[in-house]
Amino acid sequence: SGSMYRFNSQDRRLDRLLQVTLMIMESLQGFEQKFSYSIVGHSGDGPEIPLVDYKNPPKDQKLRLKILEKMIAHSQYCSSGDETLMATDIAIKNVVKEEADDYFVFVFSDANLGRYDIRPQDLGKELMRDKRVNAYVVLIATVGNAAEEIKSNLPLGRGFICLDPATLPQTFKQIFTTNA
Repeated sequence: SGSMYRFNSQDRRLDRLLQVTLMIMESLQGFEQKFSYSIVGHSGDGPEIPLVDYKNPPKDQKLRLKILEKMIAHSQYCSSGDETLMATDIAIKNVVKEEADDYFVFVFSDANLGRYDIRPQDLGKELMRDKRVNAYVVLIATVGNAAEEIKSNLPLGRGFICLDPATLPQTFKQIFTTNA
């Protein structure tokens, strides 16, 4: 979103999002037969900006770099706005379109929801919309105590604060261990 780009110079939130995205793509490389994933962004321009398609994950560093460059360019030139609720709804509906053993949706946010009058409770309802889907919010930035406020108003165990990308593997381990 635009706030990712705008506030990056203050707290490196876009850099963290890029690191997380790269970490996910690299972690899943070579496991395409076992795991199917997509990466979708959202901004004031809309709730569904495709970056990685389920059937076409990036196969090499050059393709992963293009995805990261697209994210930077989009965040720099997109309209102001936040489509977190609609993006979460779409992601949950899309993930269950193909049969799978498990369904996961991870919503990464800079915790800037209040600026757009998005209540954490409404996001919590979206996360719990489909019982087949394990949906989580990972807050990668905060202004003041916004991330903690959001996390505390989400269903228990559905929100995580990850201000340091190095803690992301532990966050995922905690999520997957809980769902094992």
